[in-house]
Amino acid sequence: MKEVLKNYSGILLLLLGITVGSIIGIVAPGFVDYLKPLGDIFLNLLFVSVVPLVFFAVSNSIASLEQQSKFGKIMLTMALTFLFFILTAAIFTICAVYVFPVSGVTGSNEIVEEAANNDSWGNRIVGFFTVGEFTQLFSRQNMLALLIFAFMTGFSARKAGEKGQVFRSFIASGYEVMKELLLLIMKVAPIGLGAYFAFQVATLGPQLFGFYAKPLGLYYIAGIVYFLVFFSLYAFMAKGSNGIKSFWTNAIFPTLTALSTCSSFATMPANLQAASKIGIPSQISNIVIPIGTTLHKNGSSMSSIIKIYVAFLIIGRDFFDPMNLLLALGITVFVSIVAGGIPNGGYIGEMLMISVYKLPQEAIPAVMIIGTLVDPLATVLNAVGQLVASMFVSRFVKV
Repeated sequence: MKEVLKNYSGILLLLLGITVGSIIGIVAPGFVDYLKPLGDIFLNLLFVSVVPLVFFAVSNSIASLEQQSKFGKIMLTMALTFLFFILTAAIFTICAVYVFPVSGVTGSNEIVEEAANNDSWGNRIVGFFTVGEFTQLFSRQNMLALLIFAFMTGFSARKAGEKGQVFRSFIASGYEVMKELLLLIMKVAPIGLGAYFAFQVATLGPQLFGFYAKPLGLYYIAGIVYFLVFFSLYAFMAKGSNGIKSFWTNAIFPTLTALSTCSSFATMPANLQAASKIGIPSQISNIVIPIGTTLHKNGSSMSSIIKIYVAFLIIGRDFFDPMNLLLALGITVFVSIVAGGIPNGGYIGEMLMISVYKLPQEAIPAVMIIGTLVDPLATVLNAVGQLVASMFVSRFVKV
């Protein structure tokens, strides 16, 4: 019994904090304003530590790879895994809306205002991959540029040979220091996540009814089924029956972190810890999880399909026309991979959807509001998907 309490004390304390926070959010929503700063402080500490962790983890993993061929194999396997997972999630959602169609959905008069961005697409593309100043790299708003810089740094450290040994030692040491810092921050996770969860329950709960209840209900049911069934299947494909047990034993903490914070970046430390406990080589998890957090999003894939489906219901068009389905899959891949590395990338994906299908402006409020309301479960699918993806990649790449 003592051994069980020792092994699961962290999760039990986290569950206790989230449970207390949920109760407070339900019975005393007015008190949540006093608790929210605690959650914000904890979340900000996570964000501050995640940025250098990404740099050191990715650059150290690449710099420490013993064989050049291994790097290329990891990258290719990772890219194919991401694409396979995203398309599987999208096709599963299409099947769900076909088997369980949503009826009674009509237009909404609610207006959602989104600031216009007058930058050209050329400037936006440059902004995705580069920043104007070196200091701007170390911002979670520029994670894609930071990932590219970390890749180049790790590769250059490898190419430097003996002359780069001191720098490679610095990168490895920096990674160990950042891991210890994250362990220190996670000591207060029950308080921070409990406070943030109270805020989520108090503010988001009442909006889950009315006009959006049916499509939201479909998303949450389909998302939970995908989470339990397909993630188990992926874990089985990676490591057999032991993989299922190992995955779900260690996925609890990342799942609760994602559900509480609604942030894939805030879940990254928990994913890295879980990957280590599962036994995934650090050379793989330290590449797949940070990159996947930006570019691989199962939840966004499913929400993209739901939003397109609802938009078609509003205007009375046939979503299941073959050409519309092919376009939906293409938009979903874009939203899940490309827009994932862009601040407010979901809104950009929604605007792309409106443009490609030539939908009227009346559809914009619906897709934006649905995107907001499915965020808790979408974040869980996005974040925990990185853990099972790293397991999947480790099945095909031995380091």
